[in-house]
Amino acid sequence: MNSTSADQAPDASQWVVKADGIEKTVTGPSGSLTILHSLDIAVNSGEVLAIVGASGSGKSTLLGILAGLDVPTAGSVHMFDQNLNNMDEDARARLRAGKVGFVFQSFQLLPGLNALENVMLPLELSGCENAAERAHAMLEQVGLADRATHQPLQLSGGEQQRVAIARAFVSDPELLFADEPTGNLDSETGKKISDLMFSLREDRGSALVLVTHDEKLSLRCDRRLTMGNGRLVEQ
Repeated sequence: MNSTSADQAPDASQWVVKADGIEKTVTGPSGSLTILHSLDIAVNSGEVLAIVGASGSGKSTLLGILAGLDVPTAGSVHMFDQNLNNMDEDARARLRAGKVGFVFQSFQLLPGLNALENVMLPLELSGCENAAERAHAMLEQVGLADRATHQPLQLSGGEQQRVAIARAFVSDPELLFADEPTGNLDSETGKKISDLMFSLREDRGSALVLVTHDEKLSLRCDRRLTMGNGRLVEQ
């Protein structure tokens, strides 16, 4: 893969996020541990990419770095033609605002906000003037309009994940990151949640990077990367 200078992004006519030679090393009581080893990955616009592998293979670490939630020890990450290496945490958050959505295994809803307010949050952060109207329409689309004023703890696990999906899609993101989105759900609820997520993604044409242990879920994706010990072992 051709190298690119620190300030110049590679051609972004096709991809929405691109990692070149990224490594991640952490230091603990027993010394340093390399979690990711010199990975090159590009995710194209509208593509659905599954990242699979055993626990501890580095999947979630890779997703966090691609999303700009974490930074690599070496290598570069570009998102929307911008070099994340040149940005601090606030600048990366501004780049993601209105363009990137997240769905996590543990839902990550704010307990002090009701369902509607949780969905409104990314719209408010990006300065949307009709945040409440759009959020309510999104809750209706995921079948939870009648739960708008419920707190997260008043909702079932499946309902909480529906709220999280509504929050992820409410700003019509170009790029979505999902980390084990069905991991805390029973198989029947998990299938309904995955069907909902894929349907919304198809409607909007968003790119999706999905970390999953679910073989059936990974087979629904356009492409699958298998990780082992911090390396890509199969594409």
